[in-house]
Amino acid sequence: MCTAALVLADSRFPGGGHAHSGGIEEVAARGMLRDERDLRSFLVGRLLSAGLVAAVFAAAATDLTRDWTELDVEFDARTPSPAQRAASRAQGRGTLRAGRAAWPSPALDKLVAEVPAPHHAVTVGALIGAAGGTPADAAHCAGYLAVSGPASAAVRLLGLDPFAVNAVVAGLAPELAAVTELSERGHALPAGELPAPSSPALDLFAESHERIHRQEVRLFVS
Repeated sequence: MCTAALVLADSRFPGGGHAHSGGIEEVAARGMLRDERDLRSFLVGRLLSAGLVAAVFAAAATDLTRDWTELDVEFDARTPSPAQRAASRAQGRGTLRAGRAAWPSPALDKLVAEVPAPHHAVTVGALIGAAGGTPADAAHCAGYLAVSGPASAAVRLLGLDPFAVNAVVAGLAPELAAVTELSERGHALPAGELPAPSSPALDLFAESHERIHRQEVRLFVS
């Protein structure tokens, strides 16, 4: 895996990902996630739905000749929840700002000119592409981020054993490898033909979190 993918996957990367729980906060608040077994089920579901979408779009975005606006619109179409779209764009904007400092590129200048707040997955792929990484690098990174952020949020919200949670994430290696392989195979498809798995529950949790967040203090933005 290229260095850029490792840097982007690091929780210390200043892209703003620490402010988002990936749905964990709402699920935990409803009492639907209590231990590491529940967490694993949640993460598998998230990886095979929203995570797969992120991975395949990140892989596609490593091709720096792509139409950025088209990729952005197609990702929008696969994200029915306005709250999830806003969270993705917030992370994308923050990640792109930090990433352009590390990997300056005319392609990234073009991306921000055409889409000032691109979706996070598109940003991840474009940055890895600008750094010379492969579609597989980008898919693996995006898929990992889809589960590592929520896992970290679960430790902070529920006080779960961080060693056990880390073991849960490590145990997702087969699922992550499958998502990476599928994304790599399909990355060159036209944007409109990229995979579009859905997760209505995640959409509903995101909208509920957004409504409640306006009324009371929550630890995470989403």
